[in-house]
Amino acid sequence: MIVVVAVLAVSNVMTNEVLPWAAYLPWNLVMTAVLLWIALRVDTTTPDQLGLERSGVRRGALVGGIVLLVISVVLLVAALLPATRALFEDERVAGTSVWAMLYQVLVRIPLGTVVLEEVAFRGVLLGMLLRRTSRAGAVMVSSVLFGLWHVLPAIGVEGTNPVLADLFGGTGGAVAAVVLAVVGTAIAGVALCIVRFVGHSLLAPMLAHVATNSVGFVVAWFVIRAG
Repeated sequence: MIVVVAVLAVSNVMTNEVLPWAAYLPWNLVMTAVLLWIALRVDTTTPDQLGLERSGVRRGALVGGIVLLVISVVLLVAALLPATRALFEDERVAGTSVWAMLYQVLVRIPLGTVVLEEVAFRGVLLGMLLRRTSRAGAVMVSSVLFGLWHVLPAIGVEGTNPVLADLFGGTGGAVAAVVLAVVGTAIAGVALCIVRFVGHSLLAPMLAHVATNSVGFVVAWFVIRAG
């Protein structure tokens, strides 16, 4: 398991600090394959323990689809309410063309972000931990690591949104923004683990993750376009 954490640490630095934007997708797909090889061949974790058993696909699609729908509705309502609309005014989305937006939500996010993160944290790490500790312990460790995975992406996030800039301006605020991002994504990790268990398949948290990232991106894109 230490090897998996080390691979993820290296991958995190590479995608956030070293590799060019275009290398993100192929790199993450290769890392996904590496992690699966380690789990299945080296650690001998079974496909079922990884949430990859074929028998769980149907239930996983159902549970994940329901969660995706619920999250999508929540995001749409939040974008329509004046009190929360400003949360979607993300500068990282501003200036994105239609084709670039479609690439993000249909290719880069699902295949580059969701596949790697779900296979890594709700598949490989969770599956390996379940063989070594209790379910609660496995969820806690994998979710904390998922939170720490977001340290580098969270650096400077307070400058991408007017609401975040107001809340986390200054050096102390920047640190607080990173801490909040880590805690928030760790909690999200717990929720995704629960979705994985309920859905009996890794497909369930994958669909939920697509909702938060891809649907969130689309909503933010339309909010910025609408002015």
